Amino acid sequence: MKPVSLTRITRAPIVERDLVERDLAILDVAGSDIDASTGTTAKFTRVSRLTSASDFDRVFRESRRSVDGMFTVLYRANNLGYPRLGLAIAKKRIRRAVGRNRLKRLIRESFRDVQPQLNGLDIVVLARDKVGAAPNEEVFASLAQHWRNLATHLNTSDQH
Repeated sequence: MKPVSLTRITRAPIVERDLVERDLAILDVAGSDIDASTGTTAKFTRVSRLTSASDFDRVFRESRRSVDGMFTVLYRANNLGYPRLGLAIAKKRIRRAVGRNRLKRLIRESFRDVQPQLNGLDIVVLARDKVGAAPNEEVFASLAQHWRNLATHLNTSDQH
């Protein structure tokens, strides 16, 4: 068998001016809360998540609740100045992985939109039975009500 020759693909040289403009744009975004790809403040980075078991345990032990037919939302102050989200979507509530992943995506998207109003809270969202069959609009409406409850609690506790 004859070896196949691979032709080398050459790229156009990068003009220094282009490089500098691109780097400046990245630097402008890097120091702010603006997502470079979308131009919005909505992002969900690792620091926005509860990552350790001890973080989850602390919320489960020392939390307040917001409850409706779809979700139980547990929350507590974290003294960090930014909100963190943890998800506990039980297989018992939503059997199929596709459904659990859909729900997690919807919760994260909803959380990204309200992050600035929830500063200083650790939040854990637990799914309840009704959420599995609910359409996206109802899920978003339920979460919006929970976020309003949390923001109201945050504002009233700041005044005291």
